[in-house]
This record gives sequence, C-alpha cells and structure tokens, in this order.
Amino acid sequence: MQKVSSFFLVLLILNVGVSCSKFRKIEKSQDWRVKYDAGLNYYNKKEYYRASVLFEQIIPIVRGLPEGEKVQFYLAYCQFYDKLYLLASEQFRTFYETYGRSTMAEEARYMYAYSLYKASPKDNLDQTSSVDAMAAMQEFLNRFPNSKFRDQAIEVIVTTQKKLERKGFDNSYQYYKMRSYKAAIVALNNFKNNFPDSEFLEEAYYLVIVSEYRLAEQSIVSKQEERYRGVVEHYKEFVDRYPESPFLRDAEKLYADSLEKLNKTRNNNNNS
Repeated sequence: MQKVSSFFLVLLILNVGVSCSKFRKIEKSQDWRVKYDAGLNYYNKKEYYRASVLFEQIIPIVRGLPEGEKVQFYLAYCQFYDKLYLLASEQFRTFYETYGRSTMAEEARYMYAYSLYKASPKDNLDQTSSVDAMAAMQEFLNRFPNSKFRDQAIEVIVTTQKKLERKGFDNSYQYYKMRSYKAAIVALNNFKNNFPDSEFLEEAYYLVIVSEYRLAEQSIVSKQEERYRGVVEHYKEFVDRYPESPFLRDAEKLYADSLEKLNKTRNNNNNS
C-alpha cells in the first residue's frame, strides 16, 4: 500500500513539473496568440493565476483588437476569483471605461461595485471602502434600474448600510464606555441624524439620556442645571418616540432624579 502511495506521489510531482514547464514555455513565447489561447484555456480550467499572468502580458498588445475586450474582462474576473478584490475593481472599471459600448459593460460596472463591497472589512475596522462600494452600487442602479443584477445590488446596499450603522453605533458607544460623556452625546446625536431608520436608534436615544445625566453629575455646579434640563428634554423626546421601550424604566429614574435636582436648585436660588 505504501509503495502504491509513493508511486502516485511521484506521478503527481512529475505532472506538476510538466505543467509548470509547459506554462513557462508559453509565458516565454513571443506569439501573443499562443498566450491568448492558453490564457482562455487556463481560465476555463479555473487556473486563474496562470490565466491572469498571460492576460497581463498581452493586454498592451491586444488593446484595440477584438481579443482585447475579452482579455480585459477575463483578467478582472481572474483577480476577483483570486480574491484580489481591489485589483479586480480597478480592472472592471478600466473595462467599462475602455469598452463602454460592450455588451459586458453593464456587468463590469456591477462587478466594479461588487468587488469594492467584497474588499470592505469587518464592522470594527475603517469602512471607507464600504462607503465607496455603496455609492458605486447606487450609481449602478441609477444607470441600470432594470438590470438583471438589480436584486443583488439592492442586497449589497442594504447589507453595507447595516454594516455602517453598526460601525457608527459602536464608535458612539465606545465614548460612552470610556465615560467620555460629552463626546458620547455628540457622537450619539450624529448617529441619530445619520441613521434615522437604524435598528440601534432606540438605544442611541436612551444612551443620550444616560450620558447627559452622567455628565451633569460630573459637572461644576454652574453647569449642572443646564445639563439636568437636557436630561428632561431628551427623556420627553424619548418617551414620545418609544413609549413601550425596554429602556423606559431606567430612563424614568434618571428623569425623576433630574427633576428633583432641578427643584432643589430652584429652591436654593429662591431662598438666596
């Protein structure tokens, strides 16, 4: 059994060696047609790295020829399938800018935006590429409202929007966790304005109340009245918007305590 396994291992190594030797020979060829045909063959066999190497070599030669369109398009897909998404996005963009009248231009525009989407990182990292992907996908829908890629494009926009919401809320919440309540209030209010339909909106409203209350507690006496008033105003807005909120009971306690402190302040001012 061990001898049989060794035999097949040797056979595999020999096949790989022959395959590499064949590819190197094609790579060194001076005939672009040889590279073109081999590139298509490698592409069809899903050997995308080898296909992309050959396509990159002949692109300057075939640009302007009938084969140039296919080479540019397949090169973009080679990089996409190899998960080189930013490179792929640039190749797809080059395609539709160069071959704007091509029957594949619509797909290239979609894949440009989709490649940017695939390149976007997890929620906790910088989301610049997510913003670019969403903008590109919206532009695609504006240009091709009845595209066969319409449903996928909408799904990308919705998914990206949720990712940006999560990132925005997490950034705001980080200030709250660090007890930087003044910064938390600013960040949470910005979040509310930027994402008025977010699933995190209710919690953001509640955290503004808590942050305003904690900030009032930490403030010098001359600032406390203004900030406890802020708690009261934010609470009224919150209860009008979310009368059944699970955060309501805790918010009520902060509201009641703020009213009590405001009444004491008024009494002290009257007595003085």
